[in-house]
Amino acid sequence: MAWISSEGLDHMIATYGYLAIAVVIGIESMGIPLPGETMLILAAMYAVRNSDLNIWLIVAAAATGAIIGDNGGYWIGNRMGYPLLRRFGSRFGLSDRRIKLGQYLFAKFGPWVVFLGRFVALLRILAAFLAGVNHMNWPLFMLANAAGGVLWASVFAFGGYYLGKIVFEVQGTLGPIVFAGAAIMVFALGLLIRHQEGRLQERAERALPGPLQ
Repeated sequence: MAWISSEGLDHMIATYGYLAIAVVIGIESMGIPLPGETMLILAAMYAVRNSDLNIWLIVAAAATGAIIGDNGGYWIGNRMGYPLLRRFGSRFGLSDRRIKLGQYLFAKFGPWVVFLGRFVALLRILAAFLAGVNHMNWPLFMLANAAGGVLWASVFAFGGYYLGKIVFEVQGTLGPIVFAGAAIMVFALGLLIRHQEGRLQERAERALPGPLQ
């Protein structure tokens, strides 16, 4: 679910720069499904042609937003718990099966969910909240959160940046072909993640049968 179009993200990046990147990613990390990852990639590609944006500062803004936002999500989960998620989660595409998947993954893998969760859309929204709900040790959460945030920001920012350089530098008809190939790869990766999510939901249901507790 995304509330902001690509055109809207372009406008925000051009107008507010690093602040927009940090704020959108921070809000997404708190549990509101905004297109933070898309904004990061667009900003990185935008930096190829715009000298006002520095790729290293984009990484710093994204990592800062991710870390602060995750801490906000942790605090909300720690103080308010599951009733808030159960009441409003369905409005944001967080079904009972997805919530149970988050419970299962967190109980089984703990800090790894926080560290690697930034690379999976569902966990990017839920991991910090579930860490708070389950009263995960805060220093351990902060370590996993910071490491995951920096790695995620670096991978997607530099990936978008070098993809943008390829697209802009390749001449003639090869540019659109490269871009289309990259788009197909992203789409295929999305299908793979969606397929794996379905399998993991089945495992979560077997491990945690019955209604959500």
